[in-house]
Amino acid sequence: MQPNEIAEVLNRPLSRELLARDMTRLAYVAKDGTPRNIPIIFAWNGSQIVMCTPKNAPKLHALSVNPMVALTIDTEVHPPKILLIRGRAELDYVDGIPDEYLQTTSTYEMTPEQRVEWEAGVRSLYRDGMVRIVVTPTWAKLIDFESTLPSAVEELIRQQEERQGV
Repeated sequence: MQPNEIAEVLNRPLSRELLARDMTRLAYVAKDGTPRNIPIIFAWNGSQIVMCTPKNAPKLHALSVNPMVALTIDTEVHPPKILLIRGRAELDYVDGIPDEYLQTTSTYEMTPEQRVEWEAGVRSLYRDGMVRIVVTPTWAKLIDFESTLPSAVEELIRQQEERQGV
């Protein structure tokens, strides 16, 4: 997929709405060779997905061996809205708490007092720093089940139309 095609998908209004959510599912290959798919909070910076994790997270070793990942951001309503992204994870070890980590929780419902307490706990827990997992999309597809469908369904519709002479 060309960069302009990826940008076109990611700049659609529905994609922007999904990229404003807090949670994605990160799929990667674990160090034992089996697949993993985990929920993780993220931030979209306009060109990359940024996820943050502790420096001792098992996924870091796996991502350093095989950095290819897939992300799914979706809704829980019918029909579902789904943004699929593929890319390569780059690991950025940082001191302190990355700004993206604090931004990703900005939509969580907390009172100002709870927010201050939560942030103090985060700063205490991750005082040795965190790792930013940065994914630049190399492929993207938006599925809304109205104007876009999964590729297998699109193919079935095309075959059905051919049989009917449409």
